[in-house]
Amino acid sequence: MALFKSKQQKEIEKKMLIKRTINTMNKQINKLEEQKRVFVEAAKKAKQKDLEAQYNLALSGYKMTVQQQKRAQEMLLNFEITAQMKDVTMMTSEFLKGMSDISKEMSKLADAKEFAKIQAQFEQAMVAVETQTDQMDNFMEMSQETFYNAGKDKSGKEMSDEDFEKFIMEQASQDELSTENIDKEMEALRKKIEDSDK
Repeated sequence: MALFKSKQQKEIEKKMLIKRTINTMNKQINKLEEQKRVFVEAAKKAKQKDLEAQYNLALSGYKMTVQQQKRAQEMLLNFEITAQMKDVTMMTSEFLKGMSDISKEMSKLADAKEFAKIQAQFEQAMVAVETQTDQMDNFMEMSQETFYNAGKDKSGKEMSDEDFEKFIMEQASQDELSTENIDKEMEALRKKIEDSDK
């Protein structure tokens, strides 16, 4: 076993760690999504049985889970953006090092006119890097605004207690319709079996 890891090995380990972290955060977001469904189901049952305290508890749990999921999504996005920025920074660093080496070699071989051309290209490259950084900053600001609006409905308002109750009642009535249809089908099947036995 080697005592010292190469630069390439260290970089591979860092990328694996980033990938594991992203996977873990995605799993947590999915788990919170499932938890939201659990609270909706609990609220629906409590409403059907007229259990106000249990309904309010489920409502509080749902709201808390929505906030946790929002924070987890913000953390994931920030982590992914930061990881991408690290890659861009590393690429830029390698680029600058390469340009420096080339410039040194060119200064030995080229005349002043050719070196000035390379210097101009170098400056253009630096402007491009700064532009890319500005675009990244704008993207991060826009993503923060998107997450802020994620918990709102189409009109831009956050879900109220009344909206949540309406949603629960709609879910409950859909379940009742499904149950009625199943009962009717079972009754028809029972009659068919009885008729065939006569």
